Amino acid sequence: MRKISVFGATGSVGESTFDLLMRQGGPEAFRTVALTGGRNAKRLAEQALALRAEIAVIADEAALPQLREALAGSGIVAAGGSAALAEAADRPADWVMSSIVGAAGLVPSLAALRHGGTLALANKESLVTAGPLLMQTARNHGARILPVDSEHSAAFQSLRGEKIETVETVTITASGGAFRDWPVERLATATVAEASVHPNWDMGQRITIDSASMFNKALEIIETREFFGIAPERIEVLVHPESLVHALVAFRDGCMIGHLGAPDMRHAIGYALNWPERAHLPVARLNLAEIGRLTFASPDPARYPALRIAREVMAAGGLTGAVFNAAKEAALDAFIAGHIRFTDMAPVVEETLARMMAMEGIGKPATSLDIVLQTDRAARRVANETMTEMCKV
Repeated sequence: MRKISVFGATGSVGESTFDLLMRQGGPEAFRTVALTGGRNAKRLAEQALALRAEIAVIADEAALPQLREALAGSGIVAAGGSAALAEAADRPADWVMSSIVGAAGLVPSLAALRHGGTLALANKESLVTAGPLLMQTARNHGARILPVDSEHSAAFQSLRGEKIETVETVTITASGGAFRDWPVERLATATVAEASVHPNWDMGQRITIDSASMFNKALEIIETREFFGIAPERIEVLVHPESLVHALVAFRDGCMIGHLGAPDMRHAIGYALNWPERAHLPVARLNLAEIGRLTFASPDPARYPALRIAREVMAAGGLTGAVFNAAKEAALDAFIAGHIRFTDMAPVVEETLARMMAMEGIGKPATSLDIVLQTDRAARRVANETMTEMCKV
């Protein structure tokens, strides 16, 4: 029986993963080692009981008493906090879903790889902040990383059986987010509620807002470079409002292979769960005659400055990916809290990168998890200082 763990089980990707696990036999087909969640102790307990997990970990320690009460008498260990999360990640599993949002997902991702199993990676920040370290850890331990972002899963599937040296470009698509049709000058007045509604996908608030700003796609550009080892200038982005074509791979013979599917994360999750086989998945089937047409456009640089910043980060190299992500997360926190405007996020990230690049060692590659985490903390501090100064102007 395959041993599995799900980190970020109560989020949108985690819920889809839970759905597929239950559909494919639940505790009769899988031995669940660990499930983790952020704050929703009630839901985490329900999942843990359904899958008969060995341990359930809630990140918010204030919710631990509720989790313990819900799991009392079940034999499932209840734990809380970052140390418990790290301990759960250190428990060997054959297949691990990493879907914790943000840089917090890096620690369990690295821990899971050290056991030599398969890491289904939905946490793009792991590759953005420490891509070379993550990939080297996988090689050192004979582990495998399978992408779960819909775009990277699509590219991965399109490249199956192909040689990477024959690829001319990899194109990832973007819906354009909540504000793709807004006049650019109106973006400064965008509210959190308006940014939190995605036109196509059902996702959590943070990633939905990142979609509106295209910071999500900016992270995915870097993730594409790290995962596939392809040069930045060969990575392209297209705005595709229908969200049905997830990636396109162009080859040197002039042909292009694309991956189409309904906007449902269970496509990519199911592929990673059943790889190298394909299983029946409970997702909508496309009827192209009914769809009629697919549309594409180049992203507007004025509307989506995050894409340009991501390319500057790749050119700079070193630890700038960790700085970029930390500054982005800090700016997003401030926007959600109402401290800065939607259009202030990109300037905050740019200014943080400029200030951090002046610090010794930022241009050098990450050699350890500690260095990445130190850089992350420093970048958040600088980003918050930057925003404090902006608010005084």
